[in-house]
Amino acid sequence: MTASDIWLLVFAAALVAAAGALAGADAALSRVSRVSVERAVRDQKPGAGALRQIVGDPARYLNVALFLRILCETSAVALVTVVMVGLLPQTWQAVVVASLTMLIVSYVLLGVAPRTLGRQHAARLSLSAARPLLVAARILGPLTKLLILIGNALTPGKGFRDGPFTSEAELRDLVDLAEESALIEDDERQMIHSVFELSDTLAREVMVPRTDMVFIERAKTLRQAMSLGLRSGFSRIPVIGENADDIVGVLYLKDVTRRIFDHREGESTEKVESVMRPAYFVPESKPADDLLKEMQANRTHIAVVVDEYGGVAGIVTIEDILEEIVGEIADEYDVAERPAVEELADGSLRVNARLDVEEFGELIGVEFDEDDLDDVETVGGLMAKRLGLVPIPGATIRIGATSLTAESLAGRRNRIGAVLVRRDDGLPVATPSNGQTEDPSAQRAGQHD
Repeated sequence: MTASDIWLLVFAAALVAAAGALAGADAALSRVSRVSVERAVRDQKPGAGALRQIVGDPARYLNVALFLRILCETSAVALVTVVMVGLLPQTWQAVVVASLTMLIVSYVLLGVAPRTLGRQHAARLSLSAARPLLVAARILGPLTKLLILIGNALTPGKGFRDGPFTSEAELRDLVDLAEESALIEDDERQMIHSVFELSDTLAREVMVPRTDMVFIERAKTLRQAMSLGLRSGFSRIPVIGENADDIVGVLYLKDVTRRIFDHREGESTEKVESVMRPAYFVPESKPADDLLKEMQANRTHIAVVVDEYGGVAGIVTIEDILEEIVGEIADEYDVAERPAVEELADGSLRVNARLDVEEFGELIGVEFDEDDLDDVETVGGLMAKRLGLVPIPGATIRIGATSLTAESLAGRRNRIGAVLVRRDDGLPVATPSNGQTEDPSAQRAGQHD
């Protein structure tokens, strides 16, 4: 082995050490928290200012660190291969020995040791690496951006502006790993994943659709508004003008209550439009996470969702968005799921509003025509179609000698949960042969929920 070979191996070892330091810095910067960075800035620790700048735009600096690490690794492999070619008689032998040697070195000294140290001492190592990485990013930043652009151009589909090296998918994998290691519970893992998915969720996916909206005309009196709010269970109700596409404001039940309390005689004379508040409109394509931030900033709990043609598509509340993260939120007024059919002592029936309408027709001995069954699958849907409005408790329709009356509310959208079925002649309504019907929620996948 000549002196030049020794120097080449020393240079290769130095490159491996540099690559290891970059790998450790990468792991440390990926783990350090903004809270610890701000604490370091307050304590005026060396490198804290540079570290805060890196944390503000991590993708740019981590891409530079990755580029330098790959450069060091590749150069070290090339140098070791050159030395092995001079020492061994066959080129293939030199390539095999150099490859195996650098594989072990890269796995142990670059893949395991520095990353472990980077995670164990994230705060200290990130402070040490901040200034050199900041200088390297100023010099090599344009080059890494150019290489990312070339890679995106050669990659089928849409690429990532900052490169794919530090991605949301990696963080999701860490969350799954934390759950597997019993560091977090399964429901916590699901909640964290839901937060990520919120940015991919649009307003139209969480809104209450227009067909399920309860609204009030602007010319109605405060007494009528109070009655509608108490019967429907809603404390915020859209106010319409000429039709459902003409939402002119939002009525808050608290405002109505306060006005009636202060001016009792006005409950029958004052109109809804006198106390309504301005409506907040958002496009149906708006991401749910951005909408949540705006509603928090504007201190607005309800927004009107409009489609691309300017028509009303539905309404969305802060609760609708939060339930995408934490799941169904039930309060003291929500009731448990009722059985599909319940026979009462007076011979009448209480049926679940989600009961299939054709099965309901067989139950009471009525064959519905095609107009009734068009775009309708449930008893609740049948009532809404006959009424032309969203049914609320007390709403009644007639089918021959049988009356259907909406009873309780269910779910966060306060849809009717049960319908009371009675005959005008007082005779018992026909019941199923076994007195029970399969749970309607399992009957077909496309039903209203």
